[in-house]
Amino acid sequence: MLHIVACIKQVPDTKIIKMNPKTNTMDRASAPAILNPYDAHAVEEAVRLKQRYGGTVSVLTMGPPPAVKAIRKCIEIGADEGYMISDRAFAGADTLATSYALTKALNKIAKEKPIDLIICGKMTIDGDTGQVGPGIARRLDIPPLTSVKKIVEIDKEKGIAILHRKLEDGYEVISSTLPCLFSVEKDINEVPYSTMPNMLRAARYNPYIWSVNELEDVDKAQLGLKGSPTIVSSVWAPQKPQGGQMLDGAAREQVNQLLTVLLEKKELFQAKGESS
Repeated sequence: MLHIVACIKQVPDTKIIKMNPKTNTMDRASAPAILNPYDAHAVEEAVRLKQRYGGTVSVLTMGPPPAVKAIRKCIEIGADEGYMISDRAFAGADTLATSYALTKALNKIAKEKPIDLIICGKMTIDGDTGQVGPGIARRLDIPPLTSVKKIVEIDKEKGIAILHRKLEDGYEVISSTLPCLFSVEKDINEVPYSTMPNMLRAARYNPYIWSVNELEDVDKAQLGLKGSPTIVSSVWAPQKPQGGQMLDGAAREQVNQLLTVLLEKKELFQAKGESS
């Protein structure tokens, strides 16, 4: 029976969030908090593996008390248990400090029930780094498999996993030893609507919540802002493209208009040093 842990995060909805023009930072209060979309696909894939091979799906997150909502969303998808580490000591963590804290929590979970597979989303939509998953794998000394688009087989008895890893021009087939860590693409699956029993269970579910003092062998200097060497000087929203030209008329007329525009702008398509 497999024990799969999905690492998740509650993030602001980037479709709605606004930027603070004075501080050049995200105004997190301007948008509702949601389960990171990539992580939803990670949980869904973990649930599908449980259905194929049997086992248990746990989810783990680090965050403030309201992040319980993200865990309950995972229970709706089909996860069995949820764990959260929540403490002011974790505040301000970058990807290095986050992977450290989550690794300590994973060690605690593994003492109760050994972990066969860890699944993360490819990245979070509020940071876009894709660093936490590989960071966890490095700290646990297990193989990190990134950009996973399909899980072909998990064989616990043989201790192997076979998967497809996305490339720019296709995919590669990889065999890995277990335990290992996957970070998955969005196109690995589609997250269906939650079933009524799962929704009812999620509404009543209370996850395990641990403070920093409930984790073992923690170096607090590696947590939170103190343990975060990353410095973000400013964040800003990119400018929207200006201009543009609409082509009207029949298809032949639009083609003629397009050719005229391209001839006028031909210098944009020339390599440096190339004569016209």
